[in-house]
Amino acid sequence: MGAQIRVYRQKIASTTSMQKIFKAMELIAASRIGKARTRVAASLPYSNAITRAVSAVASQSEIDHPLTTEPEQIRRAAMVVMTSDRGLAGSYSASVLKQSESLVELLREEGKEVKTYLVGRKAQAYYDFRDRESARVWTGNTDAPDFETAREIGRALLDDFNTDYEDGGVDEIHIVYTRFKSMVVQEPTVIRLLPLEVVEEEAQSETELLPLYEYEPEPEKVLDALLPRYIESRIFAAMLQAAASELAARQRAMKSAGDNASDLIKKYTRLRNNARQAEITQELSEIVAGADALSAS
Repeated sequence: MGAQIRVYRQKIASTTSMQKIFKAMELIAASRIGKARTRVAASLPYSNAITRAVSAVASQSEIDHPLTTEPEQIRRAAMVVMTSDRGLAGSYSASVLKQSESLVELLREEGKEVKTYLVGRKAQAYYDFRDRESARVWTGNTDAPDFETAREIGRALLDDFNTDYEDGGVDEIHIVYTRFKSMVVQEPTVIRLLPLEVVEEEAQSETELLPLYEYEPEPEKVLDALLPRYIESRIFAAMLQAAASELAARQRAMKSAGDNASDLIKKYTRLRNNARQAEITQELSEIVAGADALSAS
């Protein structure tokens, strides 16, 4: 009986220690989510402005540019999968990977090869475990992305997009990431980055007209200059959305884990008290039996 009580004491101690870790991680995520949401909001004005500029050039000019023109045949598609570097975030990474698997299945049904680019150690571990190849991997700062990483990803994608199919190039580019809607709702999302599909982060009014521009030099050169920056801004915006989603998911998961730990501590405490009570009852019974035996003799 004493051994059983020691087991419950050890379980209570270890669960209490884990509960403190969960609480600390919840507080850290809560303190960082505010900054992440601020970065998401701060990125929208520039992203919307450059989107309007690219939209104006693409829609008001009759030009044939490789980044805005749908190719006759799409043979290979690039897919960028954005997950987290660390775990303890609930189903955050699993939801993104599930969405990416659905996209791969759809692209292959359309007869397209898929070239994968991974962001985050969870995606890298997922592909390594299944012995799948990936073109490039970026890790180390998924919960606090920097623009240099977005620029590096954008350059790698544009280089492959501008490369012929026979040399390993791609004909279209997709991004799979988690869109931050609120602290409760984060939605795995797929967007096609290239060929250009102009989709603003904030919906514009139907009555709002795109500005009229006079191009100096030609519209093709304007697009050559604008589109790389547009691609980088869209990638960075997706990384910021993913970072905010990761922190929100981690805060929610750690709160749930802490609550479960509290329930376990209550359960183990009750079992320990029951075992202690049974031990005391047994000792009293032995004392009474011994006293009866002495008096009878």
